[in-house]
Amino acid sequence: MEDDVIHKGTPSQAGVHRTYEESLLRRRGEILERVRQGYEHWKQTGVYGVPQWLYGPPKGKLFQVACEDVPGFGDTSYLEFDAGRTALVSIDWQVDFCGEHGYVDVMGYSLDNTANPLKYAARALRDARLAGLLVLHCREGHVPDLSDCPYNKILRSKIIGKNAVGIGETPAGGLGPLLVRGSLSWGIVKEVEPVSGELIVDKAGKGAALVSDFFLTLQNAGITHLILCGITTDVCVHTIMRQANDLGYWCMLLKDATGATDMGNHEAAIKMVKMQGGVFGWVSDSVRLHAGLSAAGLIE
Repeated sequence: MEDDVIHKGTPSQAGVHRTYEESLLRRRGEILERVRQGYEHWKQTGVYGVPQWLYGPPKGKLFQVACEDVPGFGDTSYLEFDAGRTALVSIDWQVDFCGEHGYVDVMGYSLDNTANPLKYAARALRDARLAGLLVLHCREGHVPDLSDCPYNKILRSKIIGKNAVGIGETPAGGLGPLLVRGSLSWGIVKEVEPVSGELIVDKAGKGAALVSDFFLTLQNAGITHLILCGITTDVCVHTIMRQANDLGYWCMLLKDATGATDMGNHEAAIKMVKMQGGVFGWVSDSVRLHAGLSAAGLIE
């Protein structure tokens, strides 16, 4: 029977000319034309505009925030946001990272670099709330039995920790086991703690992809643009920003509202964002954010 016959692949009737490739080339041409239009808009205005052709009409008021220019681009540029599609992401402002007897403190690092940016993060958070932006808080931590924490991560923490205290253990004078969900040490500090209606995502790692529902939460909320603050600049903040950038989110990092255990690492992390035309997004600060929201009439 014919069904029992093994058929070999059949060449296209057009021979070497495969017609389906024309659609791929056409698609590429359409995308590059959109890019050309965006580039011309940037050249004329200095604004990285919200692509309404991609997202549709604005869901909220548009506002622009001045960003530090990437090397070689000249004057300051502006990143445009749709207030209805923008989230302020507050990353890992936990006792474990900026409080006494927390994870960072137990590792022997000064808290100055991670705690000092709190006042700027609090300012950005206050402005985002007044402007009606979505606010999402992240917490790094592990389930009580540590089943979601890699062995090598726990081992490294014990080796560097004061008195060999690592993840899952409580240091002298501590508020509970380090980086364990439910522990007081794991909680968000009062200066930037969530209020009713704000979202909280728990992540079992430095980044958010694969170890949390962070990106699913953003997707369900219709978010396209992120304003990032938190700690640490070079680890959790940078990792989330890189992951978000790969998924097409427009990311702005507030450099005064972020901090690292080492100032050199903080400065290097900021520089890395701005290289290659803004390889991971844009850099600004809480003062410029306030000015942009105010100019748009979203805050006083």
